[in-house]
Amino acid sequence: MAENLILNKIFNFWRNIDKEILIIFLILFGLGIFFSFSSTSLLAGERLNKDYYYYFSRHLSFAIISIMLMLFIASINTHVFKKLLIPLFFLSIITLFLVFFIGIEVKGSKRWLDLIFFRFQPIEVVKPFFIITVARVLANNDSFSKLNYFYSFIILLIPSLMLLNQPDVGQTILLIISWGALVFVSGIKMLYIFVLGLLSIFFVGLLFFIFPSKFSYIFTRIELFFDPSKGERFQSNVALDAIRQGGLTGQGMGEGTLKDSVPEAHTDYIISVISEEFGSITSILLISLFLYLAFKVIKVSLTHQDKFIKITLCGLSSLLIFQTFIHVAVNTSLLPTTGMTLPFLSYGGSSLIGSAILAGAILNFTKKNFYEKY
Repeated sequence: MAENLILNKIFNFWRNIDKEILIIFLILFGLGIFFSFSSTSLLAGERLNKDYYYYFSRHLSFAIISIMLMLFIASINTHVFKKLLIPLFFLSIITLFLVFFIGIEVKGSKRWLDLIFFRFQPIEVVKPFFIITVARVLANNDSFSKLNYFYSFIILLIPSLMLLNQPDVGQTILLIISWGALVFVSGIKMLYIFVLGLLSIFFVGLLFFIFPSKFSYIFTRIELFFDPSKGERFQSNVALDAIRQGGLTGQGMGEGTLKDSVPEAHTDYIISVISEEFGSITSILLISLFLYLAFKVIKVSLTHQDKFIKITLCGLSSLLIFQTFIHVAVNTSLLPTTGMTLPFLSYGGSSLIGSAILAGAILNFTKKNFYEKY
């Protein structure tokens, strides 16, 4: 009896899930595992005197856990999942707040919590829940619609102020532009966009004015970006050189030198590692896969009558694409260094778990049987 119930649930899950979107997510997780094997073996074996498969085995473990988490979130009853979203968002905000007190500092930034088994970066989990929470506020028809935009701005301020204190300007910018995309697709008037934009600029400028020493490194990076002669841009230059050396077809698996030159190549510069070893054609195909995924998700969102679903799916797609292009832009010296990971592909348990939550939410909201009232 129990076996039949389990089989019936699996059958219903497979029947209702968007199989094409699910397969794309699984391919991205699989590629992340493969590229982790290529980019971390020598790092662990020769530079850190660990087992050659130390980082790869950790990435594989986190990838398996993340895939299971994605499937679990996707299988939750959508009505139940909706009720859990707000509590989960506040729980994630609490973990971000705990960084103030028990966070560990690495290279001048306090962004992580030490969970014994790995360093957890709370913002990776906050991001998808932030998108869904803002979408819920913007889609709420029970309150005065103009105030919804103000409420969403307050929700943006909460994690942004915490991130700026770490400091983590890159993630703050990602939240702001993702929030802007949500506000735009909600049907806001241009006048409100202008007012909210001015408010955002005012608050950011005020923080920079009050705490100039906290953000001095940002101005240094921007200055170096526009005028490299005023300092060293070692990581960016090496990453760009690696892409050039890889050419169209690459140097071959394991033959790249970037992962030996840049300490965080397997996280912040993974697309450069891929380009160097497997060629720019592979990187272009990967970016195309992300774009096609976003296209599929937005296309599915257009079939729903629920405003909340439309805004949420567009927002999650925007978050995915913005983070991907910020990562690529940093690797190609189009933007100053931000320390942004590439979803699904970069090494790191927090990044993989955050990607799994985003993917699970998308799969949950694109299920074919979802036509519930919010």
